[in-house]
Amino acid sequence: MALVMLAGQASVNGALYGSERLMVVRLARFCALPRVLPWLAAAALACPAAASAHDFWLQPRYFWVPVGGETTVSLQVGHGSLRQPSPLTLDRITLLRAIGPKGGVDQKPGLKPGAGVFNSPMSFQGPGTYVVALETNHASSILPAIRFNDYLKFEGLTPALKLRNQTRTTDAPGREVYSRRAKALVQVGPPAAKGQAQVTRPLGMTLEIVPEKNPYTLGLKDPLPVRILYKGRPLPGALVMLTNLEFDGHPLATVLSDASGRATFKVPHVGSWLINVLWTEPVKGIPGADFDTTFSSLTFAYPPNVRYQ
Repeated sequence: MALVMLAGQASVNGALYGSERLMVVRLARFCALPRVLPWLAAAALACPAAASAHDFWLQPRYFWVPVGGETTVSLQVGHGSLRQPSPLTLDRITLLRAIGPKGGVDQKPGLKPGAGVFNSPMSFQGPGTYVVALETNHASSILPAIRFNDYLKFEGLTPALKLRNQTRTTDAPGREVYSRRAKALVQVGPPAAKGQAQVTRPLGMTLEIVPEKNPYTLGLKDPLPVRILYKGRPLPGALVMLTNLEFDGHPLATVLSDASGRATFKVPHVGSWLINVLWTEPVKGIPGADFDTTFSSLTFAYPPNVRYQ
């Protein structure tokens, strides 16, 4: 297996900053949107202000490989000029599996630290669509109040913002623990319309983006519906974003998940794509943390042999 891990994480006052928990300006992405969700319109007026973003995903070097082929995978964070390989360290990874038509294979034992973007290759057990899945443990973060409040607004975490208003803590620093969930779809050989239930089956992640159809077998005019599950249940009201990773200065589309946790996108069948979402809930009993936040992403690409260096 094939992930590169760059050593080291920055710490400020005991809390992780930069590094794996990259603080990048996401507000500019919203300001560039041709249409902004109404409840974000006021925030969009504050384009010069800094906001934080934490998009994180699995980036196979090749999303499509021939039968018997292989690919490497990198971890990416940030967008545009701030995009870079994530310096997530090996000890943060709790799960790394490749799930195909014949079941899952643990890829974690093959992880190796390295200084480059790519590392040793991942191979697959025959043809099919493979779900490469990654989970991390928790890290901590502390943000100044204004940055944390902006972050809650721009990420659509309105329940947390309302709680801070109700408890009159909007002037307090934002303290949270957070973890990552990421999936990537790797196609081995030609796509098969049947027998690929692993693509649309939940894996049991804390926060998970579950495609209801295989993106690689959709018709050109067919939309892609996904369901957002939080702790196994549909999550309504989450801000779900679709980003073209080849032009990733801003999302192509943003959708609030409906009562069944569903969001639907029209995805062009060209280029590399990221769907991402995050959610948070208040916690007690964790020293130095008021919220537990989970980030989740799904990546896939068209046409064959899409490549990122």
